[in-house]
Amino acid sequence: MASEANEVQIRDAEAADFAAVGDLTVEVYVGEGHVDPESPYVAELADTATRAASAEILVAVRGDELLGSLTMARPGTAFADIARPGELEFRMLAVSKRARGLGIGRALLERVVDTARAEGFDAVVLTTMPTMQDARRMYDRFGFAHVPERDWSTGSGLPLTVMRLATAPGE
Repeated sequence: MASEANEVQIRDAEAADFAAVGDLTVEVYVGEGHVDPESPYVAELADTATRAASAEILVAVRGDELLGSLTMARPGTAFADIARPGELEFRMLAVSKRARGLGIGRALLERVVDTARAEGFDAVVLTTMPTMQDARRMYDRFGFAHVPERDWSTGSGLPLTVMRLATAPGE
């Protein structure tokens, strides 16, 4: 039986987590080749404090070790790129390489879906990049569906895929 010290906890990020969250997010997005190191988006990925001012940052931790994080944004807020009324958006999902395959991403997604249901949202939405194949497989397994009419591109022309998971009964 695992001790409590080895159990993963999903919780809201605290100010003391912000630097580690920013470092992990940049490590995943830039270090794994999803975002060009010269892109202005790198500063946004690193700036957890600014995100936390208008969005909710979730972290997955085991003891003092940060294993993953993501940003939840409600429609109409600064970090909601695609959320329409009735949709909760998440962005910037990052799981450390050493924690891959342990269910960290799934646990973070479950928390987002639980939040969406508890707050009466009809759906959860996300944008993903073509290079994020592991994440895409997880989203597909979780039940997210591609919404091609909502796909968009970055300013530099990178195509982005929008996915949606209905959370309300009958959707």
